[in-house]
Amino acid sequence: MLRFFLVFVFIQVMLFSTELLQPVQAALVIPWTEGVAALSTWLIQTFDSRVLVEGVVIRSLDSGFAVEIRAGCNGVEASIILAAAIFAFPHAPLQHKLTGFLLGFSTVQLLNLLRIISLFYIGQWNKSLFDWAHLYLWEVLIMLDVLIIFLLWISYLPRPAVLVPPQPSNG
Repeated sequence: MLRFFLVFVFIQVMLFSTELLQPVQAALVIPWTEGVAALSTWLIQTFDSRVLVEGVVIRSLDSGFAVEIRAGCNGVEASIILAAAIFAFPHAPLQHKLTGFLLGFSTVQLLNLLRIISLFYIGQWNKSLFDWAHLYLWEVLIMLDVLIIFLLWISYLPRPAVLVPPQPSNG
């Protein structure tokens, strides 16, 4: 357990430090965040054509309300925590780690899209409820999602073979 914890923390420190580097921000994080904003807007536009995206900002042309997708809101940080947990877990085959991370990453991103879209509509309806949902409810739900994905992944790992000592014969 101590080994898992130390490797988990080490991977997080390395990934979060790497994420903060300017070249990584410019090449990966900012384009990813803009893509999340664009996809969220496209999904919203299936129900409301009076919405537009400008970089990482989604704006309603009717109400003027806008949400800006910033660091922590793009699903990258939650995915880093998931990656650290999965790749720190001992005795899991690399193929299972890769598959678990890819499926988990996709799930985190889908839930994050739901989060962004719901916050966009909540904010147009009630500012104080938006603040509460943004700062508390969805933060907990995203991290709970990461935990559930990790626990489900563990439950699907192949079980190690159990060695049974030979039984003495009664003969």
